[in-house]
Amino acid sequence: MKKILSTLVALCFPFFLFAKDQNFTINSGDSAWMLVATTLVVLMTPAGLALFYGGLTRSKNVLNTIGMSYAAFCIGFITWIIAGYSFVFSGDGLFFGNFDNVLLNNIKVTDLTGTIPTYLFVAFQGSFAAIAVAIVSGSIIERVKFSTWCIFVPLWILFIYCPVAHWLWGGGFLSNQGELDFAGGTVIHVNAGVAGLVLSLMLGKRKDFSFHSSKPSSIKLTVLGSALLLFGWFGFNAGSEFAANFISANALLVTCISACAGGLSWLFTESMDVKKPTLIGLASGVISGLVAITPAAGYVGPSSSVVIGILGGIMDILVQ
Repeated sequence: MKKILSTLVALCFPFFLFAKDQNFTINSGDSAWMLVATTLVVLMTPAGLALFYGGLTRSKNVLNTIGMSYAAFCIGFITWIIAGYSFVFSGDGLFFGNFDNVLLNNIKVTDLTGTIPTYLFVAFQGSFAAIAVAIVSGSIIERVKFSTWCIFVPLWILFIYCPVAHWLWGGGFLSNQGELDFAGGTVIHVNAGVAGLVLSLMLGKRKDFSFHSSKPSSIKLTVLGSALLLFGWFGFNAGSEFAANFISANALLVTCISACAGGLSWLFTESMDVKKPTLIGLASGVISGLVAITPAAGYVGPSSSVVIGILGGIMDILVQ
């Protein structure tokens, strides 16, 4: 009976097991910042991205579009806890991790990754996995059933996102080749972009849709979503240093600069093209600048971030 009670206590109240364990060093400043950064990144998917996509789609599909982002976060995060983290950060394989940390097995409450708790590192990276798959939904809205999407989410995370993340951030072959990706330019944006392109080509055009006759259902929702994404992106980029230091401060600054440069370059290009800049154009330009600076946020200075943001905004509108 004592063994059964001890096991139940260990499962329900794991902190009791470590109350007297003081043989670890944690940086409270770094940990406090990462708690905030993780919260900011979590906000980006069920709030920022959901509203951004929802406002751009037709009114009859707004709720389904928002639901796809919300479901992507919930399903994606649970998938990350069950096996995703283990597949990315366990083992030293060149192409894939292993099963050592499935369901966070072999990870204690007091374990550290760098100067922050490993549990906090798991949560931060899990929010990245969730938003990565949610980005894909923007390419297939109005063309896929909600139930099908819910099946796609865990499969894409486990078999597409996790291998690529391991290649770069888990000690895989790309990191050994010296590729730099500070906050997810390849792991998240290129990965999700390629997936979205492939799926859109497979599914074909939306029914009864044309760019000339179909207008966004709510510009207000899209602008609000872009503002929430901008807010969360500071945690996204600056948090990827996993510390409160000079590099994270630089990442935060260049992120803001690039976002502003992207928005202004989009407005200027749009005014030259159609003679009338739009609010959606400004919001889209800001997002373009944010995406462009993400892989380089910890490596470039303010002047370079201006150029990156401008090019991001111009290239995006030219492609459209």
